[in-house]
Amino acid sequence: MPKEYRTIQEVAGPLMMVSDVDNVKYDELGEIELPSGETRRCKVLEVNGNNALVQLFESASGINLAGSKVRFLGRSMELPVSPDMLSRVFDGLGNPIDDGPALIPEKRLDINGTPMNPAARNYPQEFIQTGVSAIDGLNTLVRGQKLPIFSASGLPHAQLAAQIARQAAVRGKDEQFAVVFAAMGITFEESNYFIESFRETGAIDRTVMFVNLANDPAIERIATPRMALTAAEYLAFDLGMHVLVILTDITNYADALREVSAARKEVPGRRGYPGYMYTDLATLYERAGRLRGKEGSITLIPILTMPEDDKTHPIPDLTGYITEGQIILSRELYRKGVTPPIDVLPSLSRLKDKGIGPDRTREDHAATMNQLFAAYARGKDARELMVILGEAALTEMDKKYAEFAEAFEKEYVSQGYEANRSIEETLNIGWKLLEILPRSELKRIKDDMLDKYYGKS
Repeated sequence: MPKEYRTIQEVAGPLMMVSDVDNVKYDELGEIELPSGETRRCKVLEVNGNNALVQLFESASGINLAGSKVRFLGRSMELPVSPDMLSRVFDGLGNPIDDGPALIPEKRLDINGTPMNPAARNYPQEFIQTGVSAIDGLNTLVRGQKLPIFSASGLPHAQLAAQIARQAAVRGKDEQFAVVFAAMGITFEESNYFIESFRETGAIDRTVMFVNLANDPAIERIATPRMALTAAEYLAFDLGMHVLVILTDITNYADALREVSAARKEVPGRRGYPGYMYTDLATLYERAGRLRGKEGSITLIPILTMPEDDKTHPIPDLTGYITEGQIILSRELYRKGVTPPIDVLPSLSRLKDKGIGPDRTREDHAATMNQLFAAYARGKDARELMVILGEAALTEMDKKYAEFAEAFEKEYVSQGYEANRSIEETLNIGWKLLEILPRSELKRIKDDMLDKYYGKS
């Protein structure tokens, strides 16, 4: 039976100080019993000698310093897991909120996970088809990769996240594929949008959802992505499934981290975020990957809104250091009506070369990708020149490139949130667009490939 303490010294906001404690550890869970018999949960943030500083999961109202008791449970936060998690919706602390039955767990796992031995990792190399041309064709996602989406407030990252979660698939092989979707600090409307979107298309059957709303406590927001990644580790490494984890919005998570850090009176780092934010984000992102000797894999797409559209802000900046590339959404394309507004030139998937080619996608993938990038970059320059100097100042070839850039945005990047394109469709659209340019301009594609595909669409 856990020892009970009646030595609550003070309560300040979400924090509480308990004195004369014995053998209490950092991150340990606790229960506070109020005089009325109601219990609330808390977590140890700091131990200093015989004093423990704990953080409350619920509100502090009604806690009587003299009449309330605290018990420490001797374990950190755990998530009950079982194969029945698929198709269920949980809150940020792992409690079902979909009116379904309680989960009968196979086991309980520590939400902080076990670190992956770098030597035991397998290199990410199998292609994942998201059905989104700008990702599949130009910034290919591979199994075991961490590929964040950098968005900004008001841009449709929620629709893109839902689209990827609905459409993502491992091609050709009869392998089990699941999606773990965690939403942090979102509004009730957004939460409703995600749940209904998955239910309508049937994608909910292979999805585990964790939803933390904007009015839920900050400490729950910090636990939510860890809950999701623990569920993913169980599905991937215990059940051998290929799991895609989508975390939205990492900015809300980092703000919760800052709030807790400020409550603890820690010395702030850049823009008030704690100095350990890099380490903290790495403990989340590095849980993705593939392990030798294990069938399953975890692929991670964290989504974050860049404050003031600034990619040098600490959250996107640190995320970029830890992950393998980024997909950037553009406000300019969004104003033009391009959906999804993915800006392909500054976007990058560092592992794309490993997931494309004859056995994975198609032989012409790498060459057409390089040619599309080059042609679009030149077409954008030509368009900018046209704005400054007028169309008359452009050469005939520059006009062709400007026409290509316009068609590329309308037909290749813009596909709506319902279209699910196979990689063959994406590559064929690329060839069709390249036919706007004369064959002599396609210097990044070998002649045998041009003979086979150019002019055949």
